[in-house]
Amino acid sequence: MFSSDELQRYNRQIIIKEWGIKGQEKLSNSHVFIAGGGGLASPVAMYLAAAGVGTITICDNDIVDISNLNRQIIHNETRIGLNKADSVYATLSSINHHVKIHIIKRKIKAGNAVSLTGNSDIIIDCLDNFPSRHDLNKASVQLSIPLVHGGVSGFSGQVSLLVPPETACLSCFLTSKPERKKIPIQGATAGVIGSLQATETIKFILGIPTPLKGKILFWDGMAMKFDSFKLKKNAGCKVCGKE
Repeated sequence: MFSSDELQRYNRQIIIKEWGIKGQEKLSNSHVFIAGGGGLASPVAMYLAAAGVGTITICDNDIVDISNLNRQIIHNETRIGLNKADSVYATLSSINHHVKIHIIKRKIKAGNAVSLTGNSDIIIDCLDNFPSRHDLNKASVQLSIPLVHGGVSGFSGQVSLLVPPETACLSCFLTSKPERKKIPIQGATAGVIGSLQATETIKFILGIPTPLKGKILFWDGMAMKFDSFKLKKNAGCKVCGKE
């Protein structure tokens, strides 16, 4: 049962036909794991907390740097030098006190990805490094937990909902050996892609069918254009392939 405060807080989304009280209960009982505490995680975490997701786990061992502030709106100038997970906790706690927020100050890698994500209902990839992203994908496949992938660069970005073993996994289409360089990014791009990730996460939890399942959506902010493509499972994929 929800308190009168919660019913007022969530009223504008509860009245959505596909949502309702039952949908709000699903959100309240759900556990979302957010990998990363930066540009993509900012809108993802803030919108999920505002929507009333019951438990949110944030995993990041980095610290807030002044160069983050053009896009990582979950942080601010007073938190420079603070661990990002601590900063995220402070912001989310001020948004919605009904949400349980867990923080993990560790880097995601092969040895811990499964144990870190194992209790979650859905995993959200808000990372900016490829090795950890692939370790996260392996955990998603091993545990059969859906993964909402997001990536950004400059004025463009991509998002996908991967549901093992039904769909392709991240390793089916994303290289594991990218060039090592700083990725250019304007802040609103992370806002657009992160908001789409939050939307797909909420739809999945509510059980609303989505055309993005097993597809990848590209957004070109310069041309203001969206394109989507179906992702094919790679039989030779070392993570989810048959060989």
